[in-house]
Amino acid sequence: MTSTAPLLDQDGVRLTVDDTVATVTLTNPDRRNAQSPALWRALTEAGRSLPGSVRVVVLRGEGKSFSAGLDRVAFTPEGFEGEPSFIDMARGGEEFLDATIAEYQEAFTWLRRTDILTVAAVQGHAIGAGFQLALSCDLRVVADDVQFSMRETSLGLVPDLTGTHPLVGLVGYARALEICVTGRFVHADESVRTGLANLAVPGDQLEDATRDLVAALVAAPRDAVIETKALLQGVTGRTLDAQRAAERAAQGRRLRDLAGLGD
Repeated sequence: MTSTAPLLDQDGVRLTVDDTVATVTLTNPDRRNAQSPALWRALTEAGRSLPGSVRVVVLRGEGKSFSAGLDRVAFTPEGFEGEPSFIDMARGGEEFLDATIAEYQEAFTWLRRTDILTVAAVQGHAIGAGFQLALSCDLRVVADDVQFSMRETSLGLVPDLTGTHPLVGLVGYARALEICVTGRFVHADESVRTGLANLAVPGDQLEDATRDLVAALVAAPRDAVIETKALLQGVTGRTLDAQRAAERAAQGRRLRDLAGLGD
């Protein structure tokens, strides 16, 4: 399936599909792709709109920054028009607060689906919610001007958009704690050295490098990729014996499928 027309183009998010590859683009470069509840709902809708043929999703931002994080409007007493402000959320009770944040998290969670691989192409600022959005993807290709930063703790908040789990998994507890509490910038060389990024390239090569990675990702048989991703995602929650059993079960499914004996 190849389409030049976007399947979704609203609230700063555009979804296009070219055969097995979908591209989700943040489209508000004048505000450095700042995020809002409307953008999060559009991201969630992009995930729901993916055709079944899609194997890889590329997440990118237009302009000089991937995403500079939550729009500063969120920090005003009024907040976003038509949305609960921070004050409203605090006063709304525990159940309301939990449900509101859970809805926002859906924009980030779908990028971890086992039936797709996700690649963030990151340039410039990836701050707070922008950092967490990049962390939601399986892989990250970064430009040499990238600046990751987790600023929530410095603002008296915590990272709550699903970024803490992958951050600790990638760089370890001690470094993740230091990155979050200090709010400092992590640049391209450190991001590759610590495992935050798979590859760093000059900014003018980011698109080509991402395209080359995507081509390599779609070369392997889809069912084998899905099984492998599920195995690796489950490692931290399994003992060695449980992981061995999961490997045996997955390989059994693959062998039966290759022999034409699958369901």
